[in-house]
Amino acid sequence: MNSRVYKLDYESPIGVLEIIGTEEAIGSILFTERDKAVNLLQEETPKVLKLCFQQLDEYFKGIRHEFTFPYQMEGTDFQKTVWNALKAIPYAETGSYKDIAVSIGNEKAIRAVGSANGKNKLSIVIPCHRIIGSNGKLTGYAGGLWRKEWLLQHERTFKDAPK
Repeated sequence: MNSRVYKLDYESPIGVLEIIGTEEAIGSILFTERDKAVNLLQEETPKVLKLCFQQLDEYFKGIRHEFTFPYQMEGTDFQKTVWNALKAIPYAETGSYKDIAVSIGNEKAIRAVGSANGKNKLSIVIPCHRIIGSNGKLTGYAGGLWRKEWLLQHERTFKDAPK
């Protein structure tokens, strides 16, 4: 795919998210270390980035629990299998690496599942923040444990809110 790549920043309550995508699909949504958005809405910003921005905004306002904009997962077949399994964890609920390994039919692949989880480039949409340790404790999160804790609490707060 030789499409032009666009960027758009979303200022969430827990930091700036950088949305990267083409006119067809979103390829990445990652937290930045910036305090302010630098990639602002432009006239040429594709609809798919605007839609992603809008749906992230609805998520952070507590009115969206699922995402419908087009996105593209780039990784190995195993990573994509893990990421699809992550999407099956319901809003405001949690699972463990072992749960994911079992759900993909490879219960010995706990470390590999953890590694794939860490390579997820679609924060929040592929909900790796919903993975906790088998002991119920928070485990690593690329965006920082404080963000993971915030996201889980946010989802619990809005779990039963009307959509």
